[in-house]
Amino acid sequence: MFRKRKKVNLVKELLQQDRSISIRDRSAALDYLVAFVDMMRPRLSEFENVQKKFAETIQFVHQYPSVLNNLRTAIMAQLINSNLVPMFTESGITISRGAGRELFARLKHKFLPAARDPNDFLYLLNRIFFKQTDYEWVEKIGRDKWMRFFDGIGLSFSGSDPVIIKQAVLSLQILSARVAQLGWEKEITHNTPEQWQPPNNPFAVQQHLVYQIKERILREHQGPESIQDLARQLSGVLAECEELVQLIRDETEEKGTSLSQTFTLFQLEQKLNRMTLLLDIAEAEEKINLTRFAQMFITVVRYENRKNSIREFLSQTTGYLAYQIAEHKGKKGSKYITASPLEYFQMIGSAMWGGLIICFVAIFKNLLGMLHMAPFWHGFVYSVNYSLGFVAIEETGATLATKQPAFTASAVASSLDARKTDDPPNLYNLAVTVSKVSRSQIASFIGNLIVVFPGTYLLAWLYDLAIGHPLVQGEKAAHLLQDQHPWQSLSLLYACNTGFFLFLSGIIAGYVENKINYGRIDKRLTEHPVLRVSLPPSRLQKLAAYLNSHGGSLAGNISLGFFLGMAGIVGKIFGIPFDIRHITISAANTSLGAYGVGWEHMNYRYLANVVMGVLGIGFLNFLVSFSLAFFVAVRSRDIHLKDYPGFLKILWKYFRSHPLDFIRPRKRRSETEKTETA
Repeated sequence: MFRKRKKVNLVKELLQQDRSISIRDRSAALDYLVAFVDMMRPRLSEFENVQKKFAETIQFVHQYPSVLNNLRTAIMAQLINSNLVPMFTESGITISRGAGRELFARLKHKFLPAARDPNDFLYLLNRIFFKQTDYEWVEKIGRDKWMRFFDGIGLSFSGSDPVIIKQAVLSLQILSARVAQLGWEKEITHNTPEQWQPPNNPFAVQQHLVYQIKERILREHQGPESIQDLARQLSGVLAECEELVQLIRDETEEKGTSLSQTFTLFQLEQKLNRMTLLLDIAEAEEKINLTRFAQMFITVVRYENRKNSIREFLSQTTGYLAYQIAEHKGKKGSKYITASPLEYFQMIGSAMWGGLIICFVAIFKNLLGMLHMAPFWHGFVYSVNYSLGFVAIEETGATLATKQPAFTASAVASSLDARKTDDPPNLYNLAVTVSKVSRSQIASFIGNLIVVFPGTYLLAWLYDLAIGHPLVQGEKAAHLLQDQHPWQSLSLLYACNTGFFLFLSGIIAGYVENKINYGRIDKRLTEHPVLRVSLPPSRLQKLAAYLNSHGGSLAGNISLGFFLGMAGIVGKIFGIPFDIRHITISAANTSLGAYGVGWEHMNYRYLANVVMGVLGIGFLNFLVSFSLAFFVAVRSRDIHLKDYPGFLKILWKYFRSHPLDFIRPRKRRSETEKTETA
């Protein structure tokens, strides 16, 4: 009696009753489409079988002609009786003038979705693809199969569909005006080559051609065949617009980019792609280009499912900016990768100089700790001390082991860069590159540590000899050792904080370098009205050249110094366990603590644990920094690691056959390495 009745799908119900859908009954047609998509939609547990389910649905449609007719009628009923302009001009296209406004709009609509007009086609689309995961299986089916699906049901927009044609032309005019406006933005005009300057600016020319097309179709009531010549001209101009957008993008590697320029180019690309489709609809005599239509269908479904996704928006719009930041880091990262024994030992020598500078940084830090001042000012002077040390390492050409991962990760990711070549990456050569990164990192750690331990101890002894008492002693010295202990302190957790700060300082360095290139800072400095009369031209030129080549690294080093110097103070101010542990500084503090405690009072087993803690700190510094930098570099280059499932197997095979390559270089490199290096 209370048994739940089995739900019958409307598509199968009408088939059993041999009933047809009327093109005037928009509501029934919508219910039919909802039921049809529900037949096609896989369950979450069946996403892997989406292709099979799609094929079964298509077979079902072609098996019963009445289902095919009803489906075609239901689609045309929505297209003819709905307002298509919002779908053509808004869905899948960013319409806000700024990244901040678009971000705010999405955040607002997450809590209170925007109201939709029932006559709006997007309202119907959201009724049909109402699940937020629908875009996943729609994309999984693929553009080619959707194209064949639309072709199979006989979908066409021709001159016999004046309502659709008029809406397409109106949408074309709206997008044309928006493209023209964006084309006159400063970020675009300043980078437009001479050949496309007015009156040949394609963003302006396309608007004039769209106006002529609109006049012929809407005012003169002529068919698509009357605009063939204009359509061909407009198609060529739109291609020029796309070429100009790509040219500006290509030049960002040399000139840099900004979030504003990235966002403008992103919008232009979206609108130009949609205009090409609308032009195809407006001039279609029999059929539209189903390839473009299928792509728009997939894009619109994704956008409607993800229209309030902040992560999606940030991923799309900041991709090229992140790419430029990662690219600047990747260029610098190549200098940290050793290939030959000579480069390997040069790396160790460079790291030894870096270790020597850190010895003095650690001594000065403990001397500054003796000053009586407020916590904030202690953090400030610590930060200045660290910053000066890191800048000194950079300026002397020395190496700090923990600065490498943020740069080498970008260099490794560039080996998989899909934007630089159409050829698939050589995964074996990538494994060779990973081995080079590994041994280069080990070389820099060795160089830093073999100087920091004895060097700091020597400076502590000289201080004791000169002043008459150790720099640190007693409980303070024991505390320095305990702070590096792997399980008697939170040193390993704090090492992860340091890894994040190392990554963040690398991002800042790349961003500032990109900003200096994009803003033409060197040229603006040499033309500064005050500096030109204050400094000799040669000195001003040198200052501009220095800032142009070293500005990014200065910003990265200074920011890292303040991150490390202020972290412990922030923890004390807020009363939370928050601090940093940096391998070279921890090694120096271990040496100071060992001198202060004295070898006669030293528990060597405890000291061995502390040394292991220092090595663990170094490992986590590297792991966190490299992982974050590699993730950003991979995402910014549009690389999908799932596309290379065999890489880990190749890397493991290479490691088993050449394990020592990950620690030190071969005396004579293999042909593979020579080829890869070249």
